[in-house]
Amino acid sequence: MVTQDVVTFNDTIAANIRYGNDKATMEEVITAAKQAHVHEFIEPLPEGYDTVIGEHGTGFSGGQLQRIVIARAIIKNPSILIFDEAMSQVDADSEAKIQKVLEELMKGRTSFIIAHRFSTVISADRIVVMNHGRIAAQGTHDELVKNCILYKSLYETQLISS
Repeated sequence: MVTQDVVTFNDTIAANIRYGNDKATMEEVITAAKQAHVHEFIEPLPEGYDTVIGEHGTGFSGGQLQRIVIARAIIKNPSILIFDEAMSQVDADSEAKIQKVLEELMKGRTSFIIAHRFSTVISADRIVVMNHGRIAAQGTHDELVKNCILYKSLYETQLISS
C-alpha cells in the first residue's frame, strides 16, 4: 500500500526500499528505484543507497519520499496493490513516467487507485466516482465523460486548470 502520508524508517534508503522484501538483492533495490524514478536522486548522494532517511524523511522532499515508497511496493510485488493518493507530491513529469511502470506492475493483479488527479486514473479498467461518501457512478473514463455529469465537470475543470 502506498499512501500520500509516506512512512519511512530510521534506516538507509536501501533498507527502506527493501522493507517490502528483505531478501531482495542490491541489484533488485536499484532496479525498483530506477522504475520509481528515484535512482537519479539517490545515486549522487555522498552515501548513495546507504544514506539514512530517518523516520520523518528529514532532508528529502515529499515527492522523493513517495517515490522511495513506490519502489518499496515495486520490490514487494504483492498480489494486491493499493495506491491512495500515491503520487500527490510527485511532479507531472515523474508521475507520467511512474504511471507507465505502475500500469505494467498492475497487470494480472487486483489494484485500487484512490486519486483526485485524472491523469492517475484515466486508463483504469473501472473508475468509481464517489460523491458525499456514496458511489455516484462507475465505468471507464470514456463512459463516465459521456454519462456522468459530475465526472465530466470535474474532468473538464482539472483539464482547464492544468
